[in-house]
Amino acid sequence: MGQRLAGIFRNRGEQRLRAGWRVLLFALLLGVVGSVAQIALTQAADSLLSWLPRTLAQEVSRGLDGAIVTLTVTVGVALAGWLLDRRPFADFGFHLGREWWTDFGFGLALGGLLMAGIFAVELALGWVTVTDSWRGSGGLPFAVALLMPLIAFLFVGYYEELLVRGYLLRNLAEGLRLGPINSRWALLLAWLLTSALFGFLHAGNPNASTVSSVNIGLAGLFLGLGILLTGKLAIPIGLHITWNFFQGNIFGFPVSGTRVSDATLIAIRQSGPDQWTGGAFGPEAGLIGLIAMAIGSGLTLLWVYRRTGRIAIHTPFAEYPKRNADNAETTDFRG
Repeated sequence: MGQRLAGIFRNRGEQRLRAGWRVLLFALLLGVVGSVAQIALTQAADSLLSWLPRTLAQEVSRGLDGAIVTLTVTVGVALAGWLLDRRPFADFGFHLGREWWTDFGFGLALGGLLMAGIFAVELALGWVTVTDSWRGSGGLPFAVALLMPLIAFLFVGYYEELLVRGYLLRNLAEGLRLGPINSRWALLLAWLLTSALFGFLHAGNPNASTVSSVNIGLAGLFLGLGILLTGKLAIPIGLHITWNFFQGNIFGFPVSGTRVSDATLIAIRQSGPDQWTGGAFGPEAGLIGLIAMAIGSGLTLLWVYRRTGRIAIHTPFAEYPKRNADNAETTDFRG
């Protein structure tokens, strides 16, 4: 009876907690780490901001929340990997090397290209009107004003992908490998579930609606395609960064209903049918955004095929390696 009860919590083959308990404890760990990071960074920032000009200090202060979340998620995942998952940080999508950085560059290019296409189509159809260009914010020089949202979106692209596609998707996929569900199906199910969670997490954004939340869930599928095929976060992180940055601060669209900064290369006035443009939420809530995601998914598949010679789900991302007495990886366990 005792062993059966213990089996509810612990996978004896893997010698670690089961996936559901790992995720639960990870959430609690994030709360603790986040509280410490909030106190530490806020105190450090207060002393720094007092030395900066007021306008610049306000812009820097806006990026503080992103820095806090970035530190929280990074430390939280690293600690969870060590204490709960029994694996190195790199196993969450960061096996860095030439291929990783090449894929990252592709993701950056793809996000910018797709958003440029959205802008070009809306401009050609008369759905946007250019009202200004090279617009700064708060009286700051344009380059400085544009740097602040770029840093903010670097933070967002990194920590959202690490949290949702790196840690949660991996743990859910491992936990779903039960009975007849093999690695391939477990990854597909985890991909769907984490994408739905991604949409839910954006449901409270300004100007959000049921349509926008569903579309953000579909964007989660688009962003997650890269890790599903490669086991790396390179494409998702690069894509996430430039999709947001080009959307909000190059072409002047709202980004998931929000605006990080007024600084933008091109300022626009938007019109056209909301079901196509996404209205006040931005292109992600419109049909034009869905079309861009579909095209981007096709280009991602083509990129992976050209680089690897095949298109296949990266099943090792759903597997925990068994280690022998010499700590060498051999096979994998389920659960």
